[in-house]
Amino acid sequence: MSTPGPSGPVDDWRRLAPRTLLAGAVVLSGVAAGPALPAFLGLFSGARHPWQAWVLAGAVLLVGGGSLADWVRLRRTRYRVGTDRVDLHTGLLVVKRRSLARDRIRSVDLTANPLHRLLGLVQVRIGTGEHTDGESTLKLDLVTRAEGEHLRRTLLARPAGATADPAHDGVLATLDPRWIRYAPVSFVAPLLGGGAAWGLLQVSDWFGAQEQVIGWTVDRFRGVSVTWMIVGVVLLATLATLVGMIGALGLWIEMWAHYRLEREPSGTLRVRRGLFTARSVTLEERRLRGVALVEPLGVRLFRGARVDAVATGLAQDDDDKHADLKNLLPPVPRATAGRVAAHVLRESAPPTGAPLTAHPKAARARRLRWALWTALGPAAALAALGAWLTPVLFYAAAGTAVVLTPLALLLAKDAYRSLGHAVSGGYLVTRSGALRRTTVALQRAGVIGWTVKQSWFQRRAGVLTLSATTAAGEGAYAVYDAGASEGLRFAAEAVPGLLAPFLEPVPVSVPVPEKPEARPTER
Repeated sequence: MSTPGPSGPVDDWRRLAPRTLLAGAVVLSGVAAGPALPAFLGLFSGARHPWQAWVLAGAVLLVGGGSLADWVRLRRTRYRVGTDRVDLHTGLLVVKRRSLARDRIRSVDLTANPLHRLLGLVQVRIGTGEHTDGESTLKLDLVTRAEGEHLRRTLLARPAGATADPAHDGVLATLDPRWIRYAPVSFVAPLLGGGAAWGLLQVSDWFGAQEQVIGWTVDRFRGVSVTWMIVGVVLLATLATLVGMIGALGLWIEMWAHYRLEREPSGTLRVRRGLFTARSVTLEERRLRGVALVEPLGVRLFRGARVDAVATGLAQDDDDKHADLKNLLPPVPRATAGRVAAHVLRESAPPTGAPLTAHPKAARARRLRWALWTALGPAAALAALGAWLTPVLFYAAAGTAVVLTPLALLLAKDAYRSLGHAVSGGYLVTRSGALRRTTVALQRAGVIGWTVKQSWFQRRAGVLTLSATTAAGEGAYAVYDAGASEGLRFAAEAVPGLLAPFLEPVPVSVPVPEKPEARPTER
C-alpha cells in the first residue's frame, strides 16, 4: 500500500513545482537587467542609438527563451518514490532515466537560496555517497518546501523496532552568538584578505589603472629606509588581515545563522543553518562511525574546536558546492565541542577526551629535522641565487632563516606534542597535526583493515605509521610515528584478531619497559 504525501501516493509519478518557472524568470531578468536597463533609460534621454534596440531585443529573447526552456524541462521531468527505488526521468532530445535503490540512499539534503525561500521552494539532493561521477545523486530542482520535507522523512525513515533514547534525543546544540569570536582567527580571514587585495588589482585592471595602482604603491616605498619599508609592509599586511577578518565575520554569519543540531525520531541527525541560503543536511545514525574534533591553529589558541562527522555516504559529486556536509558544529569552546560529540555518539563522555599514549622521542626528532629543512631550504636557495646574481639576496636569505627557523621549530615541537593514540571503550582515538590538529574517535567495529608503513628512516628510528582503514570519512586514519612495538600492540588491542595472523611473539629476556606515558587531550 502506498503512503500518501503532499503530491499524492508514494508510487505516483510527480513533477517539479510550477513555481520553478517564476524562479527561473526572476534570475534571467536579473541577468538581462544589467545591459538592458541602461539601454532602456537611454530611450528617454534623447540619445537614441540602434544598439539600444538590439540590447532590449536580446534581453527579451533571453528571458523568453530561458523561460521556455524551463517550461520544457518542467514538462519533461518527473520523479517517483516507489517501495524499493526512487526514479527520475528527464530530458527532451536526450532522455535520461535515473534510479536509486532506497536501501542505498544515505542522504537527503535540502537547500534554498533567498529567492527559493521567498517562493517556498527547495532543491533536494538524494545521494548514496558513492564516487560514481554524479551517478550516485538525484537532484530535484525545485520542489515545494512541504514536498522536500516529506521526501526527507520518507527516504530516511527509522527502521521498525528502533528504540528512543530520551537522554540523547531532541535538540543537541543551537546557535550561541558568542561563538562568532572564533571566526576572525580562522584560516579564512587571511585568505579573504589576500583575495580582497587581488580583487582590487583585478578591478583596477578592468579600468586600465592597474599599472597606476602598482606604481603608486611602489613610489610609497621608494627612497625610504629598510626599517620604514618593513613598517609599511606590516601595515599593509595588517590592513589586509583586518579586511579578511571582517569578511570572515560576514561569512560566518551567512553560514551559521539559525544553526540547530538535533536528533530526530527517524533515527537521523539533522543540521539546519544559513542566513540567506538555508541548508538542511541529514545524516542517518547507522552511517555514523565516529567524530573528529578539528582545531585549526588560530581556533586552538583560543581553546576552541569544531566537530565533524566520520560517516559513510558523505562523498560529494563534482557539481556539489556544499563540501562541508560533514560539519556538525562550528568552532565553539572545546568543552562544548566535547559535550556535543558525546551526545552525537550517545556516550556519557566524549572518546576524544581520553588520555593518549605519547609517541617516542624519535618522532620529535623527525619533526625537528623536517622543520629545519623547511626553514633553511628557502634560505639556502636565496643564498645560492645571491652568489650568482646580487649580494642583496644574502640579506634576504638571512632574514628568511631568522624568521622561519624559530617558527618552524615551534610548530615541530607542537606537532610532536599533538601526537597520540588510545583505545577508549568502543573507539580507537588518534590525534595529529599542528596547523590543523585533529582528534578522531573511530568506532572499532568500523575498522576493516590496517596498513603498516615503515620507511628506511622510520626503521632506523624504531617507529612506524599505522593507518586504520574504514569505509567512512577519509577512508583511513593514521597513527603517525608510533613506537614499533607499541603501535602493533595498539592495533591488535583496538581490533582483536584482525592483525593477529601477521604478528608473532618475540621472547623477552629483559624487564619489560614501562608503558609510555598517557597524555591528556585538553591543553
